[in-house]
Amino acid sequence: MNRPDAAAAISLALTLALLPVSTIAQACPSPLAESKRLVLVVAETMNSTAASLQLFERGSPKEAWRPLGAPEPALVGRAGMAWSHFFRDLRRDKEPIKVEGDKRAPAGFYKIGRTFGTVPSSRPGHVHIPQDTVCVDDPSSPAYNTITHRSQIGPKVHGENMSRALPMYRRGLLVDYPTDAKARAGSCIFIHVWKSPTIGTAGCVSLPEPRVVALQDFSAAGAVLAIVPRPALSRLQGCLPVVTHSRQ
Repeated sequence: MNRPDAAAAISLALTLALLPVSTIAQACPSPLAESKRLVLVVAETMNSTAASLQLFERGSPKEAWRPLGAPEPALVGRAGMAWSHFFRDLRRDKEPIKVEGDKRAPAGFYKIGRTFGTVPSSRPGHVHIPQDTVCVDDPSSPAYNTITHRSQIGPKVHGENMSRALPMYRRGLLVDYPTDAKARAGSCIFIHVWKSPTIGTAGCVSLPEPRVVALQDFSAAGAVLAIVPRPALSRLQGCLPVVTHSRQ
């Protein structure tokens, strides 16, 4: 970098540092920029399975995030996390990109959708998971990244039988994860009950069952899930809250 370029970079950094939160937020990735409730999941590295989860809220996108309680333990993929195909511009160096079947949770930002589970619920829009319910993880199928029934897709399409994934799918939350079958960008991303405190997921976020129930309450009015490795927090200054704790 020559001297004029260096001076310009320093000037830009100083300008950004002085900008109000409302101005910086305009450059934040969607749907994070518009969110007023946040579920922040942070792991120490891209290869970490253990993570921390913390809730935040703000009155409007122009305000700073306020924490709602302390960080709590969570788990991500058995192989850690990888940048979602849809947020690959945030990738640095040789950080992995999410592909179907890699056992990594997709780093990025997503709206949290409806509740689901094998346990019936009176929550509005709840997706009950009876026998024959599958989530299709076969990129060759038109039903890729959707929840359907085996009777509708036939026996040859690969999909996870959700009614048998217990205790994980007793209770959970759908994540509005985009679909890109051509890129094999990943599918069937949920927040669900963990199998144990030490076993990671196939690419989801997992928690103790009581915490999943609490998160269902928190997300009822709308919330965004952020999954990020700790080194990436500095790339999103002004967009994400400052966090100082994590699960080791």
